[in-house]
Amino acid sequence: MSLAPSKLLKIVFGVGLFVILCIGGFTYKHIKSLSETSEIVNDTFTLRIELEQIISNLKDAEIGHRGFLLTHDSLFLEPYQKSLQKINANLTKLDTLIIRNKVQRENLEKLEIDISKRFAIFNKSLNIADDKAILSQELLLLLHEGKIRMDRIREDISVMLDFENKLLIDNQKKNEKAIGITPLLLYGILIITLVILLIAYAKINKDLAHFKRTNEDLKIFKKLTEQAEIVSKSGTWIWYVDKNKYHFSDNLYRLFGTEPQSFEANLENFFGVVHEDDREGLGQVINNMIKHEDLPFTTYRVVQPDGTIRHLKAYAKLIEKGFRYKKLLGVTMDVTDEFENFKLIEERNLELERNNKELSDFNYVASHDLQEPLRKIQTFISRLEIQDNNKLSEKGQFYIEKIKSSSARMRMLIEDLLQYSRTSNVESDFKITNMNMLLEHSKNELSDSIKNRKAKIINDDLPTMEVISFQMEQLFINLISNSLKYSKEGIAPTIEIRYQEVESKTIAVLKNSLFKYHHKISFRDNGIGFEPNYSESIFELFNRLHGKTEYSGTGIGLAICKKIVENHKGIILAEGSLNIGATFTIYLPFLK
Repeated sequence: MSLAPSKLLKIVFGVGLFVILCIGGFTYKHIKSLSETSEIVNDTFTLRIELEQIISNLKDAEIGHRGFLLTHDSLFLEPYQKSLQKINANLTKLDTLIIRNKVQRENLEKLEIDISKRFAIFNKSLNIADDKAILSQELLLLLHEGKIRMDRIREDISVMLDFENKLLIDNQKKNEKAIGITPLLLYGILIITLVILLIAYAKINKDLAHFKRTNEDLKIFKKLTEQAEIVSKSGTWIWYVDKNKYHFSDNLYRLFGTEPQSFEANLENFFGVVHEDDREGLGQVINNMIKHEDLPFTTYRVVQPDGTIRHLKAYAKLIEKGFRYKKLLGVTMDVTDEFENFKLIEERNLELERNNKELSDFNYVASHDLQEPLRKIQTFISRLEIQDNNKLSEKGQFYIEKIKSSSARMRMLIEDLLQYSRTSNVESDFKITNMNMLLEHSKNELSDSIKNRKAKIINDDLPTMEVISFQMEQLFINLISNSLKYSKEGIAPTIEIRYQEVESKTIAVLKNSLFKYHHKISFRDNGIGFEPNYSESIFELFNRLHGKTEYSGTGIGLAICKKIVENHKGIILAEGSLNIGATFTIYLPFLK
């Protein structure tokens, strides 16, 4: 799955920012480490100075102490007192410098104890000093003990200095190492930053090129959309729900009969072009649109400035995903031509109804007025044949037979036309019907022909179906009658009626059907058959494959069959082989 350019760019900048933050953190830590190392070095130098000052101050105290012992002059006590104050200040400073070092802390405590004891010896010797020129034995012991304590102090200071020297060497090494790494680190940071900037630049440049192409495509698409609106006589509009503002496309203004953007897009100006008889109803629709944020298909009229009335149809849908604000996107179409075509269709429907009424009147005439003189002709011919047949010449009798035959054919033609007319009426109710019962009625209707030809009819059990009963019965009669009529001379006809339930997708002619299942009923006979190239034309009205003298009929029977099947939304097919037989297959849809 590929990432969108904007999302990928955000990821690149996010990663770059994270790397820069990490580099910044590492740099800060490195600089802080350098700073701490420098502080430690500075503290070490300061500590050395303070320790050396302690030695120096102790020496000053000793000089003052000895001067007083030798001269008993209080003037020598002044440097002694100042040295004591300086040493206390030195110890305080040392205490702050080695606050985090445990080893030096212990060394400092030992040094403080030794210094404290050294000054205790100073004070004791001063107290026992007298005006004698020679020193007492006790004073000599104190001076000797002071020398020993002073050596310990020097040793303590030496230990502390050695420890600090070691720390100083270690820190100097760390400092030198850190200072050596710093240029490399800064250079590396610079390189990484440049790489990130180059990647970002390349990505931005690529996205800018993509956005440029997209903008060009959008401009082309906008032009195509505008042209499509003009060609399709439609316009688009947008209602910004949160801001309660509207935008009309240029062609929508043209549908209103005005120049593009000739007035501000708002409801007040819009209702100014709406037909006054449609404003109230359309206002209710608009109120519902504002309330429910949806507009179903609605039709209204507008009056253009030149007085032309146009019929418009509008539809809108709320769009939220992918947009910052909610938008109701609408399409308005000019359906004036459609409306006028609808009116034309209504007029033609009325005309068709009139024609149907006239056809119904014709059927009435055909069934009554035409058949009445035909019956009289047949009656008079019959009387003439009975009463005056012997008086007629041989040629006259021949003419009488021709008249009888023609009148019989005319009667059959009228009856078949009436039957075809009845099958064109699909307003009859569909009812659940026992098809086996209809088949039996059809057999009974043709019982004389079946007996005369010694026909054998084999049929499967048929299911109940929702059909027009009288039409389906006529279908069975016509198909069985057709097989009986076109049977072979001297061979008893056999008619097989088979049933099967099929899935539409398994039959080539039913693949595009909206129904999943079909009833399949086939009528197969062993008659004279027909050439395969007549399989479609055989259902045409008045179409005959044989001469009048060979087989009786009007050529309407199979046309009636096709009409009945079409009334039931089905399909009828014919297959034939000359001198072998014919098969008629019926497919009737149903819901399972």
